[in-house]
Amino acid sequence: MRVTYFAEHAWVGAAVESGVVIEVADGRVTTVRKGVAAPPPGAVVLRGLTVPGLANAHSHAFHRALRGTAQGRSGTFWTWREIMYGVASRLDPEGYLALARAVYAEMALAGITCVGEFHYLHHAPGGVPYADPNAMGEVLIEAAAQAGIRITLLDTCYLSSGFGAAPNEHQLRFSDGDAESWAARASTLKGREHARVGAAIHSVRAVPASQLATITRWAGDRDAPLHIHLSEQTAENEACLEAYGCTPTRLLEDHGVLGPRTSAVHATHLTDEDVRMLGESSTTVCMCPTTERDLADGIGSAAALAHAGSPLSLGSDSHAVIDLFEEARAVELNERLRIRRRGHWTAAQLLRAATEDGHASLGWNEAGRLEPGALADFTTIALDSVRTAGPPPGLGAEIAIFAASAADVRHVVVGGRTIVRDGIHQLVENVPAALADAIAQACRG
Repeated sequence: MRVTYFAEHAWVGAAVESGVVIEVADGRVTTVRKGVAAPPPGAVVLRGLTVPGLANAHSHAFHRALRGTAQGRSGTFWTWREIMYGVASRLDPEGYLALARAVYAEMALAGITCVGEFHYLHHAPGGVPYADPNAMGEVLIEAAAQAGIRITLLDTCYLSSGFGAAPNEHQLRFSDGDAESWAARASTLKGREHARVGAAIHSVRAVPASQLATITRWAGDRDAPLHIHLSEQTAENEACLEAYGCTPTRLLEDHGVLGPRTSAVHATHLTDEDVRMLGESSTTVCMCPTTERDLADGIGSAAALAHAGSPLSLGSDSHAVIDLFEEARAVELNERLRIRRRGHWTAAQLLRAATEDGHASLGWNEAGRLEPGALADFTTIALDSVRTAGPPPGLGAEIAIFAASAADVRHVVVGGRTIVRDGIHQLVENVPAALADAIAQACRG
């Protein structure tokens, strides 16, 4: 299928250009022409600022059911986790399909064209495998297809309640028993045109050090992305020091986990040596600021990590907020709060974290840019809303990062197909109602 799009303004390379024609064939960009005075005949007109599609590099789709119900409660990450377990205990494949489809449709409305789903809800309650051992992963892949976005299913190994302890009653659904059994199950997952399969180590507390190599090798054999929650909580660091005599980052380095295909999620509580190891190994760090502040986790060392050599990506994680523009600016604004100085990243650098570097962390290296040969995935932001009106269009990256919100997304194209038009999802009717129905089902019982 051939389609011609005319972008009023577009982020091409590292600058905003006006009058950009984007020609698409078979789901990829074939031509980008700048400075075109008027839309060619038959072109689909994109009014506003068009940027590469956004990559949400860290998602737990079922956490969306907690929004608005868990935020007002006191406690810590650990008390919030008990509430989360309650939702996890009630999901089945049918309910998860409905919930994830609605959540991914919400992401599309927010300009997200690719999601990294950190998936560990594998089995039925009690840990009994479904007839299809990958039933829950397959519904996530199908949910993304129905919502019109790409997905990297980061199938997650989760074996322990903490440094060798047996899984608790809730975590039985997550565990395959050992890493070899996890690998055998994960090996039967198949990608699709819109879907790729990667791996994840839930955390150093959930996977014994002796089994890290099995997961790392599985990902390496497939040239697949490998993600891990890292040092999200000080309690995890303290327990790791007691169990292994080192920080979680050092443990991962010693077992060959770090590297350019690996993404460390959160990386909130790090030593200077941890920062050096992550940077020198070119391990991506996925920052999730809206979740990290919602759970009172703390402010990570994003600036130090970027300076050390770690690319940054962004995720909405627990989906307290689904807004990659908010995640991007929060990286900068959090650093301002931390050291009381402004200007740590340019808007262009943060936009790259939300697009090209996020896609790369999910194994979609051919996405995240508006150039010939790239996947035809792009998002158009309104420049005439109450948030974005005023600045000249030439300040495109600044408008996107420091002014726009998910509510300003006007159009979304994935693989050359329009998924969101004038703020309306073209595949999922009435996304708010779909969310309400699916969440009511997930929380019932």
